[in-house]
Amino acid sequence: MNLADLLPAVRPLPAVDKLRLNRILAEELDTGEDIAPLVPHKVCQLPTPYPMFGAGRALFRAMELGKDSGE
Repeated sequence: MNLADLLPAVRPLPAVDKLRLNRILAEELDTGEDIAPLVPHKVCQLPTPYPMFGAGRALFRAMELGKDSGE
């Protein structure tokens, strides 16, 4: 069975079942042996070329200001 055969059966499913199917498929990939270049259960650091050391703090402040103004 290929994806084109499967999609017509999946599309009418309710959102909850689609999410469940997504989890099942992701878990199968996670436990599969041949998912190169991915390594199961390995945490990879993804550095960004942008030095955004204060981005989290700035976002938090903006959210706090939005709360105070009623947005």
